[in-house]
Amino acid sequence: MFSLCPLYIVLYNGHYSFRTLSLREARACYDRRRMNEKFLKPYNPEETESRIYKLWEQSGFFNPDNLPGERHETFSIVMPPPNANGDLHAGHALFITLEDIMIRFKRMQGYKALWLPGADHAGFETQVVFEKKLEKEGRSRFNMEREDLYKEILDFTLTNKRNMEAQVRSLGASCDWSREKFTLDPDVIEKTQNTFIKMHEDGLVYRGKRTVNWCSKHQTSLSDVETESGEEETPFYYFKYGPFEIGTVRPETKFGDKYVVMHPDDPRYKEYEHGQTLEVEWINGPITATVIKDAAVDMEFGTGVMTITPWHSQVDFEIAQRHNLDVEQIIDWRGKLLPIAQEFAGMNIKDARPKIVEKLREKGLLVRTDDNYKNIVKRCYKCSTIIEPQVKDQWFVKMEPLTKLALDAVNSGELRFIPDNYEKIFRYWMENSMDWNISRQIVWGISIPAWFRGEEVKVSLEKPEGDGWVKDIDTFDTWFSSGQWPLFMTGYPNGSDFAKYYPTDVMETGHDLIFKWVPRMVIFGLYLTKKAPFHTVYLHGLVNDAQGKKMSKSKGNVINPLTLTNKYGSDALRMTLIVGNTPGTDLSLREDKVKGYKNFANKIWNITRYILSKEREGELKEDLVDEFQALAKDITSDMENFYFHVAAEKIYHYIWHRLADEIIEESKKGEGYGTTLYYLLENSLKLLHPFMPFVTEEIWQSMRPTTDNQQPTLLMVENWPTHE
Repeated sequence: MFSLCPLYIVLYNGHYSFRTLSLREARACYDRRRMNEKFLKPYNPEETESRIYKLWEQSGFFNPDNLPGERHETFSIVMPPPNANGDLHAGHALFITLEDIMIRFKRMQGYKALWLPGADHAGFETQVVFEKKLEKEGRSRFNMEREDLYKEILDFTLTNKRNMEAQVRSLGASCDWSREKFTLDPDVIEKTQNTFIKMHEDGLVYRGKRTVNWCSKHQTSLSDVETESGEEETPFYYFKYGPFEIGTVRPETKFGDKYVVMHPDDPRYKEYEHGQTLEVEWINGPITATVIKDAAVDMEFGTGVMTITPWHSQVDFEIAQRHNLDVEQIIDWRGKLLPIAQEFAGMNIKDARPKIVEKLREKGLLVRTDDNYKNIVKRCYKCSTIIEPQVKDQWFVKMEPLTKLALDAVNSGELRFIPDNYEKIFRYWMENSMDWNISRQIVWGISIPAWFRGEEVKVSLEKPEGDGWVKDIDTFDTWFSSGQWPLFMTGYPNGSDFAKYYPTDVMETGHDLIFKWVPRMVIFGLYLTKKAPFHTVYLHGLVNDAQGKKMSKSKGNVINPLTLTNKYGSDALRMTLIVGNTPGTDLSLREDKVKGYKNFANKIWNITRYILSKEREGELKEDLVDEFQALAKDITSDMENFYFHVAAEKIYHYIWHRLADEIIEESKKGEGYGTTLYYLLENSLKLLHPFMPFVTEEIWQSMRPTTDNQQPTLLMVENWPTHE
């Protein structure tokens, strides 16, 4: 059967016959011929995807307020805001795919599905990226005015933000761009500062001189989660200190050591009394040492006695605080020794260390050296510079009252984790938290609303009355603002979205953020609203290279997801990232796998071409319909239980092996399959759509090009297949 024109049709059954078509039949005839011609060409994602995404955006259906039909139940996700300082990486592609699958599924189920997008100014991380740019240009941030530096980073960030958002679109993200936010939007800045003021009034924020993690390269303090600790081999030195033997890996800090500490119950040192003084020979000559008895000393480690350097050790600082001891700085903010080190003053501590050891050896004070000692070394997570503990006035958040709120939410079932083993990790961090240093000595970020005049401190948005007040130049740790992200995105406290969509349903993010971002969102949500900001935390693993190794620029194994989508299409990458990817486990990204799912897109295209060449004839075959409805029920259950990797594989195998290899081949042997094939194709496209939205929507547009009012019908808002 073939058409000659919109009004006539010729049937060949050994002879020719003609009949006049109705207008509806003529249009269907024309559409089928046009579709057949289209599907003779191979599927071309490069030509298709941008056009389809534009169609989706123009429909307005990313905004749940515009969705068709009666919708009462809501479903919402807040997008983890990508850092607006560069291109998307493979981890971004994974979370965008997972969240888009969730939102498309719920939208097709009839929910008012809202996915809120945004971008993060990313404070310290972005400034580090920009500093590298300055280095290449032969410039330094330390030679720039603060206002000029801020303006340059802002321009840099906004340019990257625009590029990043285009990349998010290219992956098929069906988020509501009309609600997009940036963590430096004026209302976000104001709300962040107001939260700080409220916490200060509630006694949850304080300013104090405490030990901080100091990066001498970037000249800022860092929170514990912004440092990386690893075991390294470091020489361990044993020195004579009067009648005692002490051990240390850091002799460069010992110039000011004038307290020798031992456990009060250690029988080896019972002859020494707390507060007793001794004259001992030390690095720069004789000093008066004071005996301190404190239970913090581990009697089983070394000789059970140690000297302390309160300014450059958290443990030592706490001992000094308990006993009201002097605290003196030995190393400056750039990692060089101060004048107390005498002939070593001005030297980098790494260069000075062997020289100091040699001086002690010459004085007969070096007892022995253990060159194979394994020590935990803390480094800056961005530049790997060894962290120098320093004592500095900073703003801190009292964590204990807040972590209790988080633990109560988990205990009550208000908050759950997928996979559930991450609940234990979350609990550990909540049960073992330390007060959070939220001050950063960088330009890029939200300024802390505080003012100083001598020893006076005022917390307020506006400058206090009177002369002499100086603005705090520190900025917030980026987690302080991004920790309130679900609140900002839903319009807390008075926005209509806050009333309708908060708490959100799912927070989907990487498992490495279980102790960084997730706890902060939980505690801010509970503190400010008495409700956890989401019901479920879904954690995905890292995306590694084909050999399972972590991607890094230094290794040269970074895979740009956009390179793969340009080559094989976004649908192929999305399926690669989902199939076989169980929650919480790391994934190896292989190009051959992406290519395989590009072949799957071609397979669907070819299946469609065959089915569209057939008339919709015959009754629905109940056995095949029942089989498909059982599959739909099974996949729906998988989706609702977050087994997206299982659901994707099931629909993949059904289309390729059951529909193509078996049902279509069987249909070639008999009559009356047309209606059933159309049914199976249309509903298979619905099940596949959340995973491969572009090719399925393109096929749908070809099958159902317009409605009676000439508006395109969109697969993205079709009803999800049910088993009824």
